[in-house]
Amino acid sequence: MNRILALVFALAAAGILSTAGSASSTARDGAIHVTKECSQYTGAAGSFCTITSSNLEGIKAGSKVVYASALAAGGLDSDLTIYGRGNNRVYGHVVLDTSAFPLIVGEVTLSGGTGEFTRFHAGPIVVVCDWGHNYPNCSWDGSYTFNTPN
Repeated sequence: MNRILALVFALAAAGILSTAGSASSTARDGAIHVTKECSQYTGAAGSFCTITSSNLEGIKAGSKVVYASALAAGGLDSDLTIYGRGNNRVYGHVVLDTSAFPLIVGEVTLSGGTGEFTRFHAGPIVVVCDWGHNYPNCSWDGSYTFNTPN
């Protein structure tokens, strides 16, 4: 458990350090904060969680996070797609450690997508899920950037 908490704090510190310099950056860089609930998540490939809040315009509450791989013993290591409004999709990858269940921790990276997320990158994003109910509620916190064309 101490190792899991150390991982959470290390990932959180990395996210804080990577966003600390964003005060002087353009509006195309910043901190990302997302919450989601996973009452529909079954652990099977193709199951999903639903975003309940996001500070990014293109990722609205109600957007679905669909996981390509099934939950395995010890965690989840899967590609994912966030289905936003319109033609906005975000592609990424998640690694979660479930060994300290009911606390689930890990990291998400997001890289590109469609629509307004073509040049979007985020990560490392710290994931913390609390399975205190019948399903987990999760938060994602980290930094993001939109690369501008050369």
